Amino acid sequence: MASALLVALLSAALLASTATTRVEARAFFVFGDSLVDVGNNNYLATTARADAPPYGIDYPGRRATGRFSNGFNIPDLISQSIGQSESPLPYLSPAMSGSNLLIGANFASAGVGILNDTGVQFVNIIRIGQQLQYFQHYQSRVSQIIGPAEAQRLVNQALVLITLGGNDFVNNYYLVPFSARSRQYTLQNYVPFIISEYRKVLRRLHDLGASKVLVTGTGPLGCVPAELAQHSRNGECSAELQRAAGLFNPQLTQMLLSLNSELGGDIFIAANTQLTHYDFINNPQAFGFVTSKVACCGQGRYNGVGLCTPLSNLCPNRDVYAFWDPFHPSERANRIIVQQILTGDLNYMNPMNLSTILAMDSLT
Repeated sequence: MASALLVALLSAALLASTATTRVEARAFFVFGDSLVDVGNNNYLATTARADAPPYGIDYPGRRATGRFSNGFNIPDLISQSIGQSESPLPYLSPAMSGSNLLIGANFASAGVGILNDTGVQFVNIIRIGQQLQYFQHYQSRVSQIIGPAEAQRLVNQALVLITLGGNDFVNNYYLVPFSARSRQYTLQNYVPFIISEYRKVLRRLHDLGASKVLVTGTGPLGCVPAELAQHSRNGECSAELQRAAGLFNPQLTQMLLSLNSELGGDIFIAANTQLTHYDFINNPQAFGFVTSKVACCGQGRYNGVGLCTPLSNLCPNRDVYAFWDPFHPSERANRIIVQQILTGDLNYMNPMNLSTILAMDSLT
């Protein structure tokens, strides 16, 4: 009886070890905007950057790395969850070579959107088409290190995260009154248009070898401190931007499910980050926040005016603020978002959460 128990325990340990090894071997690729940029814009002549204090005040070494956060952002926390010792580097980093290439790469660039004309005011950013071109270039470089077959396996087995859409509203459609896009489309027609353009991006990503892609929706766009500062009288969210997010996110999920059906597999996973945000925006105290309206770093009403700079108001305890700056969640809020990506039910993650993906991988 004792020997049978020992065999069972050893078998379980072996299975756990194998699963861990597989998880640690998984590469991770990131595409998108400032919510997931880890410093690509540091290497570009653009105003869309976060490379000066107090950004990074809670990051290891208290360094401003280009992350639009006080500390870790969503890719960092997902990297930790899948067993990587560090987050993939920004693709433009000079350190992106050799073994650093094999854990993946982050191609994200603050300010970009689904559309090429989104973020034009930031001038020199890596638009999503260019991010995909860099992904192709990355694969050629990795092929030279480990050979084409292994490079293809690395990409096919990788986890991919893509975050786009918010800027197509905030920094395009609603950037100025009577913007070019708002004159061209009503909101009801603009949303299906950008969804159809996003579908093309995701098909291209799949054609380049991505087989498991987390696609985050927008947060509650009208509830961020920047929008409260502009539009809110008594702390209520901007109804127009909320209407945009309310149209975009369900149509995004439906498009992803349709794309999966067309491709014959659960390639694209919809992450309902709007709902996750709502949880702590509607009831911040339940999550340990003192406020979900005032940014930790900023100035003006709700600390939502302008950028986070060394001259801004800065809260002493970032863990009790849902928003770090006028647009971006705090590290602690990012942890809540990633926890839902890991373990959330179908309301949050459709058709499955990240823990299910990892568990399925450990069985193959």
